[in-house]
Amino acid sequence: MAFRATVLTLYPEMFPGPLGVSLSGKALAAGLWSLEARNIRDHGIGAHRAVDDTPAGGGAGMVLRADVLAAAIDAALSPGDPRPRLLMSPRGAPLMQARIRDLAAGDGALIVCGRFEGVDERVIEGRSLEEVSIGDYVLSGGELAAMVLLDACVRLLPGVMGAEASGEEESFEAGMLEYPHYTRPSVWEGRAIPDVLLSGHHGRIAAWRRAEAERITRARRPDLLAGNEG
Repeated sequence: MAFRATVLTLYPEMFPGPLGVSLSGKALAAGLWSLEARNIRDHGIGAHRAVDDTPAGGGAGMVLRADVLAAAIDAALSPGDPRPRLLMSPRGAPLMQARIRDLAAGDGALIVCGRFEGVDERVIEGRSLEEVSIGDYVLSGGELAAMVLLDACVRLLPGVMGAEASGEEESFEAGMLEYPHYTRPSVWEGRAIPDVLLSGHHGRIAAWRRAEAERITRARRPDLLAGNEG
């Protein structure tokens, strides 16, 4: 079964957006995955389809209602749907490549895009939503974060990337950042491609790439090496 993504949002017109071009767009057109954007407001309350209300206890902003969002989730899922239910949220667990691999190997995901000040905590608990964050910053809504997650997943689906090996040496796949890349011309503005890469010696090239990956990781993300060494 192809990877199925269902996105719950107040702005379904934002999709597929960037997901409709390049690798993900070609894969979408080829049926390697599917995308359904559903409007949460279809389940809003009253004549104006209200989806939010003031926060209990006071405070600024508005909160997405539990009853409205739960109705949208229930309508989007068929009985026994095994897909994880994700809520894009700055307070969620950081999205890591290992989680992306797990998601890409599954049936897809239901992704909730929050808006306003947040989502009523009761629907997070009542519908077993897994909160996921793409970084320590706040966006206007979860739509862009959902696109980031889906792009990362789709490129790992079978048949999406031209060369399967192209994904195996990327940043984070081996627990380190990726080594530097070069191509023609051999000299540009006085900067030459490292001789080892032109040597044709595959063993020396592989060793150089491993050493460079470790050097860059140690300089920029020592936490990754600490995790490997631990």
